[in-house]
Formats: sequence, C-alpha cells, structure tokens
Amino acid sequence: MQGLTKERMAGQPTSSASGRVFNFSPGPAMLPYEVMVRAQEEFLNYGGLGASVLEISHRSKDFVSIVEEATSVFRELVLLPEDYSVLFMHGGARMQFAAVPMNLIARKPARKAAYVETGVFSANAIKDAGPYGTIDTVATSRNIKFVRIPDLDLKRVAEDTSYLHITTNNTAYGTRWNNFPDTGDLPLVGDATSEILSRVVDYSRFALVYASLQKNLGPAGTAIVVIRKNLLGQALPETPPLLNYAVVDKGQSLVNTPSTFNIYFALLVMRWIRGLGGVREIERRNDQKAELLYEYLDRSNFYRPLVDKAHRSTMNVTFDLPTPEATEIFVKEAGKEGLYALKGYREVGGIRASIYNGMPLEGVQALVSFMQEFERKRG
Repeated sequence: MQGLTKERMAGQPTSSASGRVFNFSPGPAMLPYEVMVRAQEEFLNYGGLGASVLEISHRSKDFVSIVEEATSVFRELVLLPEDYSVLFMHGGARMQFAAVPMNLIARKPARKAAYVETGVFSANAIKDAGPYGTIDTVATSRNIKFVRIPDLDLKRVAEDTSYLHITTNNTAYGTRWNNFPDTGDLPLVGDATSEILSRVVDYSRFALVYASLQKNLGPAGTAIVVIRKNLLGQALPETPPLLNYAVVDKGQSLVNTPSTFNIYFALLVMRWIRGLGGVREIERRNDQKAELLYEYLDRSNFYRPLVDKAHRSTMNVTFDLPTPEATEIFVKEAGKEGLYALKGYREVGGIRASIYNGMPLEGVQALVSFMQEFERKRG
C-alpha cells in the first residue's frame, strides 16, 4: 500500500460539501475523511490482490505485513522504547478491564491492585477487576460528580500492590489527567481509550497502556495494548490464551483470526497522522479545536461548562444549558444543521461534543457558530 497523498490529507470537506455530518459521537466516532475514502477505494481490491482485506487470510504474508507495519508505525509515532510490546487484542477496552488484572495482579502474593475512580469507565474497570483480587479505590471524585481529577496520595497505596490503574481521559465527564502520577517501581496502567495518539505522551511513564480503537484509531471491537516486556508471563493460571498478554505477544497478535479490517484501518489512520506531521501536530490541532470551543463557553452567560478548567479534556467537551427543555431543543436543532450526536452521557446530561482526531476544525467552527445563534435567539 502507498501512503495517502498530500492533497488527500489536506482536510475534510465541509459537512454540506461532502454530504456527511459533523459527527460529535463519543464512539464509535468520526474518523478522518481521507482515511475513509482510502478504505473505500481499497475495499474490493486490496493491494491489487483482487480481494478485499476482509477476505484474505490473517496468516497470509499480505496481512502479516499489515500487522507488522501497524506495530512499527505506532512505535514510531509515540517513540516507544524497545522494551515494550505492542499487541492488537479482541474486545475493545472493556475486555481489558478484566485482562489487566488477569495479567498483572499476581505479580505480588497479595493479589492487590489500586485504582483511581474518575468516571463511569474507571468505575467499570474497578468492578470488572474485582473477581481477581483485592481492589483498592485509592482516590475518587465521585463525591463532586467527577468534575475534576481527584488528588492522589501515593502513600495510600499499599506496598504489596501489584499496579496502579488510571483512566487518562474520561469520556463521559470530560476530564483528563494533565500530570500523570510518578509511581516509581509500582507499575502504572493507563486506559487511554478516548485520547490515544491525541497528544504527546511519554510512554516510559507507564508499564501498560491500552485503548479501544473506536474513538481515534478505527472501528470498534479491537484494542491496542502497549506493555513493558518484563511484565509478560505473570498471568493468573486461569487466564484464557486470547487474554494472556504473553501468548498474544508470542503470536504477534495472530493467535487466532483477529478483526483484520480493524487493524488495517488503524494502520491507515496512523499513516494519516504520520503524514500530517505526527502526534505533536495532531496535539496542536486538537488544542486549537478545544480552545475555540472552551473560549466561547467561558464567554457565554448561557452555556455552563461542567468540569474544572484545570482538568478539561481536549477530546470530550461537556456543558449544560439553562433548562432540560433548552438542551433537548438544542440537540434537535443542531442535528438539523448537520451537527450529530451532541447529547450528553445519560448519567451526566447536558451536551457532550467529542472532538477526536478525526473531527476537523471546520466541525468545531460550525458548532460554535450554531451555539452563538442558538444563544442569540434563546439566551
């Protein structure tokens, strides 16, 4: 396969020009237009084979080369140290909620893990880890409705703890960790599902990072897992092969038939990121989009941002309107203008604009323009 041309990486057509809406869905999410076009072009005839990537064997040299390149490009984009492995695994991030403790909790005889609760998905991770050992919630912001990242006192983490788990960006509430905890010898695990490859991160700070593809990298149903190699081979005896990191690593993510299309699509997205200038350029663009939206929210007397300024996500922007009725009308009228899926998470309410890597600046500009007019009419 050849990379995307500069002309096709220049930017997505506007909503009206392309016939597509600006999709603010939290996931499955809006993906880069150029990548969607490339996948469409290759769908029936991948690489001149006369067959779709959906139809070729995962053991074929053509697909093995996709996995190898996807791994290589990811490593390049994040400057991944050599002592880390990259895995593609079934089931998205929710499957990793169980896979993480299965693989790491037995590092120490106490079978104990520490978690920081920052929203609905970290709460699910705590729940799913429960059957595999003692799970300590060492910090939480539940009592303040998750409007900020809680203060974490590492002294609260017991010495016999196997790892500390955080959710780096909180999709439902719109917060993120701007400063990761320095855990020393204690392995730090990060669920980066809603911000993978959206900002520059020093992966050496983590022992393990995982993310579903469905927000910034591709279709739902597959997760990328980055793990320090010295943590492999410590899984609980009852860990199934497809959830055992050491087994998946040895099999180069091809222990059985993976979702071949998902890995192929993730490769296209990563090539796209590389072609734009890498993660640093993606971060600049994401900061620009988020600043545009937050700047307007902070000026407005009509809309109310839901989280503390110091903890705001650049991926998921949450805000409220004066009344539930106004919120309902806002969502309906925005939909008519091609601004899709702005309704907030059911436990949070209000509005949530998910502006992942695939959302062009024009989409956020269109949203702000709509918000200004809506406020003028109803504010």
